[in-house]
Amino acid sequence: MKMIARAVSGTIAATLIAFGTHAADAPKPDPAKAAATAQRPADPHASPPYLAVVNGKVISSSEFDAATREAIRQKFYHGTPPEGEVEQLVRDVANDMIDRRLLVEEIKRRDLKPNAKAIDEKIAAYEKRYASSARWQQEREQILPALRERLEEDDMLATLEAKTRNVPQPTQDKVLGYYKKHPEKFTEPEKMRISLLLLSVDPSAPTSAWEAAETDAGALRLKLTEGGADFAQLAKERSRHESAENGGDLGYMHRGMLPEGIQEKIDGMKPGDLSPPTRVLQGIALFRYEALQPPKHHDFETVKSRASDLLKRDLSDEAWQSLKEQLRKKAKIELNTARYPALAKKGLVTGK
Repeated sequence: MKMIARAVSGTIAATLIAFGTHAADAPKPDPAKAAATAQRPADPHASPPYLAVVNGKVISSSEFDAATREAIRQKFYHGTPPEGEVEQLVRDVANDMIDRRLLVEEIKRRDLKPNAKAIDEKIAAYEKRYASSARWQQEREQILPALRERLEEDDMLATLEAKTRNVPQPTQDKVLGYYKKHPEKFTEPEKMRISLLLLSVDPSAPTSAWEAAETDAGALRLKLTEGGADFAQLAKERSRHESAENGGDLGYMHRGMLPEGIQEKIDGMKPGDLSPPTRVLQGIALFRYEALQPPKHHDFETVKSRASDLLKRDLSDEAWQSLKEQLRKKAKIELNTARYPALAKKGLVTGK
């Protein structure tokens, strides 16, 4: 904690001190932990302090601080979190907690019911999981009601999300429009066909072994460039890479498949070129740039099914996001920016 506080400054250091540790992508907490730590005081301005008041209901600092501690722990673990990332994480956790409170109100408004059988099974799983825990046996009577409430909320929220995301299958015209609007989603990137001849050297071998392999590779290169030797045949005879049986042919690869350093060398070559002896992890290599396959944009009929799936996924995401935005617009949300200054920055919709 002290190390992290020293690494950051200003409001972030103060926030971390208040949280008591360092932070994650607003994870879904263990319902048992959430049930055990949740506190919801009736008076939003009474002690203990609060994160936000959402339509008159409090999200307490104890809830928020516990969720943020877990988020920081999961995302950064032992690393030092960059200041900007911690601020964003604080806002993300706050946003998720506010959204959850509004969505819980929505499931009540819609009179959704939890799956009682599924909840009982989850409770039984917790009972089994913590059967040998003395603390669980001591506190289970206090924890179980809140745990059941949390699990029921989770179940109904999942139902609400599934219903909201269940958008109609898009029409053919809309799918075609999506295809035309997003050509990059239906275009194969350019690919390079590369062949490899590898003279293996143990990474721990002395410098002399590496120098000898480099000299040998240089001699093989001369055979290829001036002696008319066949690359595939030489690869079969001399290469110690698994591609040797195919004459060194690595097939077509798109950018990003080759290691750093090798890609830069290939970028400076054109089809038909042969690289100089190149040191790689496994030894000394010769690369031959065999051919270039330009980007290929697929016609609509070929990718129609995929385009339909992608559009439906996007529409599903939009429907879920739209519901949360509409709930925010109708809500009255008061943020405690005095205690949590990061919430004063962009990234939170405060409602009415």
